[in-house]
Amino acid sequence: MTTTNRRADNKGADNDKQTEAYLKGLAMKIDPIFQIGKSSVTPELTEAIAEALEARELIKINILKNCLDEGNSVAAVLAERTRSEVVQVIGRKIVLYKPAKDEAKRKIVLP
Repeated sequence: MTTTNRRADNKGADNDKQTEAYLKGLAMKIDPIFQIGKSSVTPELTEAIAEALEARELIKINILKNCLDEGNSVAAVLAERTRSEVVQVIGRKIVLYKPAKDEAKRKIVLP
């Protein structure tokens, strides 16, 4: 019985990895639409990112050199405030994903 549960768990993990790889592949083709600078994460920036996520579902954000915060911490804060998922953080680039609330407006179909 535990073998069956382990297989189910592995299948879910493989599916998560497949979904993550798919989103990373899509993210390679898009340009950053936001830049985070000296003032770091502001309420106005958070609201704008939330609106962009609703419209696009997958966005890339660039952190400028004058921002003193680390990419991982900025990504975690943005994901928490916008209720999105961090797809990846590479250096000073962040990729966030959040499916559209309305299923009819969803542009990305996950595998």
